[in-house]
Amino acid sequence: MDLNAFILSTGDSLWTWIVLPVLASLGIYFTVRSGAVQLRLIPDMFRTLTNKTPRNEEGKPQSVSAFQAFTVSAASRVGVGNIAGVGTAIAIGGAGSIFWMWLMAFIAGAASFVESSLGQLFKVKDANGFRGGPAYYMQHGLKARWLGILFAVVLIICFPFAISSLQANTISVTVSASFGDEIGWIPPAVGIFVAVCTALVVFGGIRRIAHVAQAMVPLMALVYLLVGLVIVGMNIERLPEAFISIFTQAFGFNEVVGAALGMIIMTGVKRGMFSNEAGLPGPLLLRRSKH
Repeated sequence: MDLNAFILSTGDSLWTWIVLPVLASLGIYFTVRSGAVQLRLIPDMFRTLTNKTPRNEEGKPQSVSAFQAFTVSAASRVGVGNIAGVGTAIAIGGAGSIFWMWLMAFIAGAASFVESSLGQLFKVKDANGFRGGPAYYMQHGLKARWLGILFAVVLIICFPFAISSLQANTISVTVSASFGDEIGWIPPAVGIFVAVCTALVVFGGIRRIAHVAQAMVPLMALVYLLVGLVIVGMNIERLPEAFISIFTQAFGFNEVVGAALGMIIMTGVKRGMFSNEAGLPGPLLLRRSKH
């Protein structure tokens, strides 16, 4: 078995027997225990976006603003998982996979809320404000420093090879396909360009990341939504048919008989989790709290 086949086989097994049952069960549990917090606190979400940034005695910001924290978080959730991931899910699992992406996005929203809440509860203060995240609440909440260290090491290995490389590869493939796959210098040129742009932002610290995200994410989200609306408008006559296909193929008799229902559910759930990154905490920006 070559490396690629081993990774695919291992990944499918982990998804089927560990990741999916654990995250889905926790998502349902948190949704019930929190009273569907992902819906209940939507008004508070919009209200807190306008909160003023805490300032020190010299009048300088002590942390990033609420809106900047939101945009950095959104930047880790809006991207290839929402575009290429959705297209891949439909290609593999059909229209029915969209329903399971919707369902998983709703359920995992409660898990994401709990992850962020734990980050706030167990944050620590440093000279530049606050820092925290999974490694911190594993150390201070579970009293398991070793687990926090292990988690941090896994993320250090995982993000460059499994997350950042995937984003860069998607950009490279898209640009190459636009200009012609026969132009061999495009992929490395795109990779170098993305690496340089990323370095200029990341090595500027959390404040530069927040400022760049504040400027780019609203524009990115607006363009994403506008393009989606334009495509829907161009095919408006097929919209009822699309909704019918989503729900009928999610539970359809033919899919059950053909043993395709499992593939549809798994594909939709996987892409739904990858899209909102529940269970894989991204950048967590911590602001000063009164508590």
